[in-house]
Amino acid sequence: MGNVAKIRVLVVEDSLTIRRRLAEILENDPELELVGEAADGKRAIELCGELRPDVVTLDMMLPVLSGVAATEYIMAYYPTPILIVSASANRGEVFKTYDALAAGAVDVLEKPTGDEPDGEWERRFCAALKLVSRIKVITHLRGRLSAMGRGPGGLSLPGQPASVPAPPRAKKLVALGASTGGPAALVDVLRGMPVHPQVPVIIVLHIDEPFGAAFAGWLDTQTQHRVSYAGDGDSVASYAGRVALAPPGRHLIVHGQRFHLAMDAPRHSCRPSIDVLFESLARESGSATAACLLTGMGRDGASGLLEIRRAGGTTIAQDESTSVVYGMPREAMLLGAASQVLPLSLIGPALASALVPKEGPPR
Repeated sequence: MGNVAKIRVLVVEDSLTIRRRLAEILENDPELELVGEAADGKRAIELCGELRPDVVTLDMMLPVLSGVAATEYIMAYYPTPILIVSASANRGEVFKTYDALAAGAVDVLEKPTGDEPDGEWERRFCAALKLVSRIKVITHLRGRLSAMGRGPGGLSLPGQPASVPAPPRAKKLVALGASTGGPAALVDVLRGMPVHPQVPVIIVLHIDEPFGAAFAGWLDTQTQHRVSYAGDGDSVASYAGRVALAPPGRHLIVHGQRFHLAMDAPRHSCRPSIDVLFESLARESGSATAACLLTGMGRDGASGLLEIRRAGGTTIAQDESTSVVYGMPREAMLLGAASQVLPLSLIGPALASALVPKEGPPR
């Protein structure tokens, strides 16, 4: 039996001390191989083109060219799985981490704080690299569009229809679930779906603490939709025209037309779980719900989406070609949970067309 090829890793980190530590960790893992090191974003891009690594570990705060700019360029010209290794103490750095995830980076791992048990962070780092390296990333055009003077919000695809036919019954609530690749997908969906003053949008995203704590604030800056974390006991109706996000580490449940936060056991190793939200919506207001399951690893959300479809709701799954990870949407498709399977660019318009007509101004 021949030797299994090692996973080739490019480390991008401006701190020599941290860079050497990461290199040492890689050298001690028989499945990983350090193929290059860069101390700034410009050199990271050059080495990506020269070495074509299997995975890149990327710091956000880099000289010459930032981690976000490097991510945009790499994903546009040398699509490579990127694991962000960044600090979470600074809100500005956390927002840059979300920007990089929206530009195509796959996942994020907090830099070691020094409080971890011996070997724990090293184990998580190697496991994350191995997982991320297996993801077949897609080309993100944002870096190329930016170079042509077009912002990410102005993306229009040739042949994209202006609207999607409305389903027979208009819906009064939108629910979205996402995991790996989710930040970018959620931004695209919300940008494609105008704010509806009568309709709440409820979102569950798998993102670990401590990075999850500021995600609502970041998402609030990306589109016209106002975004905040749902509060325990809040009325769902009070979020009409706004986005309610499940707080990290808590299940979000709708019951009695109110939000309830729960510390019940994780579902599919996830808390918050998309299934938990979707199943509660199926019971509470299934026929009035338009739900979509976006890119992500695993199967969370698939059975809940099926429950919403059985209750008479509109259900959509993201297609394989535009998913960073075609895991959760694929499970939904296999279950027959999705009434439509759509590319990302059409999901926002499809959800918008499913909603109750907006009330016009008083006469």
